[in-house]
Amino acid sequence: MGKIDLTINKTGLAHNIEKARENNVIIPTFAQMENPELVPEKIKAKLSHTGLWDVDPVNLFRITWKNEAKETGGLFQAVPNYVEIPSELSGVPCRIIAMAGKWFPTGCHKVGASFGCLAPRLVTGQFDATYHHAVWPSTGNYCRGGAFNSKLLAVDSVAILPAEMSKERFDWLSKIAGQVIATPGCESNVKEIFDKTWELRRDPAMMIFNQFEEMGNPLWHYNVTGRALADLFEAVKKPGQRLAGACFTSGSAGTLSAGDLLKERYPHLKLAVGEALQCPTILNNGFGGHRIEGIGDKHIPWIHNVKNTDMAIAIDDEDSQRLLRLFNCEAGKAYMKELGVSNELIEKLSWLGISGIANVLCCIKMAKYYEFTADDVVCTVLTDSASMYQSRIDELNEMYGAYDDKAAALDHNLHMLGLKTDNLLELTYAERKRVHNLKYYTWVEQQGRTVEELNDLWYDVEHTWDAVHAQAKELDELINEFNEATGLLKNL
Repeated sequence: MGKIDLTINKTGLAHNIEKARENNVIIPTFAQMENPELVPEKIKAKLSHTGLWDVDPVNLFRITWKNEAKETGGLFQAVPNYVEIPSELSGVPCRIIAMAGKWFPTGCHKVGASFGCLAPRLVTGQFDATYHHAVWPSTGNYCRGGAFNSKLLAVDSVAILPAEMSKERFDWLSKIAGQVIATPGCESNVKEIFDKTWELRRDPAMMIFNQFEEMGNPLWHYNVTGRALADLFEAVKKPGQRLAGACFTSGSAGTLSAGDLLKERYPHLKLAVGEALQCPTILNNGFGGHRIEGIGDKHIPWIHNVKNTDMAIAIDDEDSQRLLRLFNCEAGKAYMKELGVSNELIEKLSWLGISGIANVLCCIKMAKYYEFTADDVVCTVLTDSASMYQSRIDELNEMYGAYDDKAAALDHNLHMLGLKTDNLLELTYAERKRVHNLKYYTWVEQQGRTVEELNDLWYDVEHTWDAVHAQAKELDELINEFNEATGLLKNL
């Protein structure tokens, strides 16, 4: 069965309640993350003088797409922050809207996915904050979110990520996580991360929160990210426009569950998964390394609802790297201004990190394949922002030399306007089943899952995906009971 285990451990729960009381921890509900207008006024008052990245438990209430775009003191807004990529840049007539993760604590939406994994075990007492360490295996941002949430919830944490991730990630983690472990390789080396978790499991105090299989990850994205994207579309759509597509690169595949909600609301919508051309696991059983930080490969995540995915799109990591320079170097900004791109949008393009750029490129390739028109809208998310990658920009400048207007024009024309409909696959039923079956080699042969569980993910949607998505209400009841037990909320 796929549902999250919500069995209560009374001893662990009692310890967690006491620790939360000692550390002034109030836990937000999923309903509040979907609609932050439900956040108590006294919490909002505290947020009005709290920095976005401050290690303060009140920032748990900023785990929402609807934060104001402020570094400190921001509250909430009805429409999520987003970037719209105009046709002058994209080369396609349809609208591309990308919801921004920069305004989450830690500057990345993974703080939400990690909350979705930790909260169920915390409010049931299965994770005992006085005994367990929370282990966060990651290709980058997830362990940052997990370490931050752990700190806010007064929980000890262990962050695991590949050694070749950006310097900014390691510098920040060294100040937040209890322990940081660098595994060999780059984004593609997920197995090395898994191997480290098996080593750590020998210690019963180490509890693994594996984003690639934890159902709390898609639970959070379905209920929070999916609804936020739907709210965004309804707020910005023009008469006669339809939400035609959604594209998400697959790190853990958690964000793809937002597409599950969107397909329920907009049944004609096409849902695409993106991956790196340098390691095209879905398209070509790939191996190798790539530079699209934050996405993993060489396996199919357990939590990827492959049966609901319409297309697989591979993105060349060179495209994402070159556009990172275009969007963030002064010569690139000057070039875009000559194209007629507004100053406001040019500044907002810094909200696109490397995987966010890859997501936008997926949208462009989908739009070209399906020949979307001006009546169509394609949506995606920007996992993090360029502020996470200044060291990468510096490396690119050193590698290719100073950036100028000719390089900007070349990069735009070659790496964005010049995208073709190659290296993508529209998934038939048989193709989806093939991709789903690839889970066997990682999850059954290596990670202890059973064939019966694997088959349930394909054949028993009602008791797996649908059941997990519906658990937000059960969790909110447990969260409310937890907060009532600490007494902190009613004593504000």
